[in-house]
Amino acid sequence: MSDLANKITSQLPLKEPAWLAEFKKFIMRGNVIDLAVGLVIGAAFTAIVTSVVQDLINPIVGILLGGIDFSNLFIVLFGERRPSLEATREGGASVLAIGSFLNAVIKFVIVGFAVFWLVKLINKLHRAEEAPKPKEPTPTEVLLMEIRDELKARPPTPPPTA
Repeated sequence: MSDLANKITSQLPLKEPAWLAEFKKFIMRGNVIDLAVGLVIGAAFTAIVTSVVQDLINPIVGILLGGIDFSNLFIVLFGERRPSLEATREGGASVLAIGSFLNAVIKFVIVGFAVFWLVKLINKLHRAEEAPKPKEPTPTEVLLMEIRDELKARPPTPPPTA
């Protein structure tokens, strides 16, 4: 059967669809590569932000709230409350995980703040690159400046007498 398939495909010219060529061109553009690099760096940055929130911010907030483990701050809607959020969920209870939600909000604020400063820095660098350079005058402008200078150098002519 494969010999038959080879004969058919060798006799029929298969043309690559236009959309496939366009897709290949799109994928290989610099913007897509930049986006992919940004996603990889973003994933690594997310791990750092998660650590900052869980390992640095939550203990401080926990102390301010009277020693409460911030990540285990939850309300049981129905079911049995257990020592931790995970244990309560494993027991089949329905919970409002307030601590987890607040962790997500804190992470969002930190990432948003970092992105804000990054974009601000990039915009500043772009503005510095795009600073207008003094342009050289065109030949017409040079000629006009010469005429102006010559007119200034002439002695004033007396007004006509009537």
